[in-house]
Amino acid sequence: MLKQCFWYCSALIALATALHDEVRAQAVPNAGERVESLVTFGAQSDKMWGDYDFTQTFFFLIPEKQRTPVYIRVFDPDCGGKNDDLKGPATTTTSFSLYGGPGTFSGPQARDPRPTNPTPTGRLLKSQTFGNEPQYDGKWYTFGPLNPLEGELVDEFKGHVFKLVARGLSGNDGNLYRYFFSTSPTANVSVEGGNAFTYEYCFRLPATASKTTVHLYPFVNDKVVSIKQSNFDADNAATLNVFSIAKNGQPGTMSGDGVWSSSVFPVSPKEHGLSLDFRLTSTKPAPNDMVFYVTDQYETAMPFFAIPLGGPPRYQYDINVKVHR
Repeated sequence: MLKQCFWYCSALIALATALHDEVRAQAVPNAGERVESLVTFGAQSDKMWGDYDFTQTFFFLIPEKQRTPVYIRVFDPDCGGKNDDLKGPATTTTSFSLYGGPGTFSGPQARDPRPTNPTPTGRLLKSQTFGNEPQYDGKWYTFGPLNPLEGELVDEFKGHVFKLVARGLSGNDGNLYRYFFSTSPTANVSVEGGNAFTYEYCFRLPATASKTTVHLYPFVNDKVVSIKQSNFDADNAATLNVFSIAKNGQPGTMSGDGVWSSSVFPVSPKEHGLSLDFRLTSTKPAPNDMVFYVTDQYETAMPFFAIPLGGPPRYQYDINVKVHR
């Protein structure tokens, strides 16, 4: 009875956390991830600065039954202001390209973290390029209105999916930006039941005077038996520990300056249909940009959701209670 009570209480806590987090689900990065910002460098940048391919793809999920318009808002899309990583006079241009329709999610290499074909799949709906433009520095640019039916219907997630691809076209600066998935063109109003996800994260670890922990949440489907995490340019300045319903801080390998590192973890059946919590703890006094992705035993990339499906995981101790009469 005590063991059953423990499991029941744990489930209630996870559900309450998930419901609380849903109201913040549309910010990318999400507050619960504690990621400072997304980053994409210009095409002439040194890869040792933390971006090896100068592109980043995010998918935005709309519940299948929704018919009212949605908007994808980009915060600080230009490169040249106080939020960006400038290597001298601002020279970087960045394109943000929005895709919908068939192939957006399901097309060849659409979800590959290291695609050999640089042309995104799907139908291009709109593309906007930004350079050093003060009118967008620290301001929002909005894509939309978007008809949910223009997104690709994905049965796996029971919704329609749009794709936004950020690409560094020229220059050698780092463009730092954020997204918000909204029902308003002028304010950040969450799309009820919506979410955002990526298969490769290029982001900034925040600077810290002591230590700070970032959370990444890869989702585990019921076909996964093992996973491989790969990360680039962690500068030997962060540690990785994996938490889940079955893992209590299992350590992983982190990379050095300008190199890739990886490690493999087994997956328990009770982790299926839930998210893992990859905790990256940094003690570096300066910010650091890096890349992270996760694949299964078939080298198929796994999605990182802004809000973890099933809620942030909590390790469940195996409690055996004997009652003596």
